[in-house]
Amino acid sequence: MRRFNSIYLSGPDLFLPDGEALYHRKREMCEAVGLTAVGPRKPTPEDGSAGRAGELQARVLYTDALQALRGADAVVANLTPWRGPNCQPAAAFEMGFASALGKPVFAYMNVEDEAEAEYLGRVEAILGAEVDGAGVWRDPDGSEIEDLELPENLMLWAEARRFYIIVTPDPLADATGLALCLDALKLYAD
Repeated sequence: MRRFNSIYLSGPDLFLPDGEALYHRKREMCEAVGLTAVGPRKPTPEDGSAGRAGELQARVLYTDALQALRGADAVVANLTPWRGPNCQPAAAFEMGFASALGKPVFAYMNVEDEAEAEYLGRVEAILGAEVDGAGVWRDPDGSEIEDLELPENLMLWAEARRFYIIVTPDPLADATGLALCLDALKLYAD
């Protein structure tokens, strides 16, 4: 039996409207099932010179995030589309890093409509897409769109032990995906 004590919460939560409150609520959900939640943090004035964002601040935040990832027993990634059809880039990186460390990764994605649950559908709705003469889906730049009928890039989808799609009117604040991942994590540990 594998025992989990800490979980790394990955995703854009801290940067969302009311992000601090959302992140606090998610940490409480983890604590309620006996897990310590760790994760990235927002920059503070102590991270760099006079509170200005810069390379020094970025290095401190990067190092802190990697340290938290190394110390966590598992990762739950919020892959809700953010600033476009894809997940937050940091969440994708953190999933890959955790995977390389051999840590189990669980993921969820919140969408407003069932049509957004598939990657191709989101790209088409947000950026535009059309089928070329060979039957290949392409974006407005002519680049091929991965069309495997998955909710996200195959590397992220395949790495997750469980990947939940939540259709919700509030994709930025819904915590149902985290609850499902915590349930799956418990089953994985038993």
